[in-house]
Amino acid sequence: MRGRRRAPSDAGLGKDVAVTPAAEQGPDRTRTGRGGDASVDLHMTAAERLGAVGQRFTTQRRTLVDLLAESGQPLSIPDILSLQPALAQSSVYRNLAVLEQAGVVRRVVTMDDFARHELAEDLTEHHHHLICSACGVVEDFTASPHVERSVARAISEISDLTGFTSQHHRLDLIGVCQGCS
Repeated sequence: MRGRRRAPSDAGLGKDVAVTPAAEQGPDRTRTGRGGDASVDLHMTAAERLGAVGQRFTTQRRTLVDLLAESGQPLSIPDILSLQPALAQSSVYRNLAVLEQAGVVRRVVTMDDFARHELAEDLTEHHHHLICSACGVVEDFTASPHVERSVARAISEISDLTGFTSQHHRLDLIGVCQGCS
């Protein structure tokens, strides 16, 4: 079952956290990268990445990419099947695995039985997740520049202490959504 879109409460997150739900940032969060139409560029990038791993950009894979681009939030396989009932469940599993291997799709692990899938962050924009441990809904949010700088400072400090080199970061806040609290 798809979660309802609602603005996350920033209670308990601290006064410095300004979150903007991804759904409020506009319907098309895909980057164009080359200055062209976002969907054409997204399809070209997906085709290139699939080709690099010896796979083709089939009609079903294009459908999955389009669904994830339009959704505004990570989708579970049941979500995808409810939006596109003509797709075979086994094909959806198989194609998502191929898209993930090619770096087109990323899996978001949640607290329920269903992983969610979304476009890889470099194809959309940098964002984080609010994950409800009660119902499993995943809400995208974009942290304020101040919060991102704070996270970058924390990562730098951790790198200095451990010698670990971070390539990127993702913040998944796990708690209880407004609908379940």
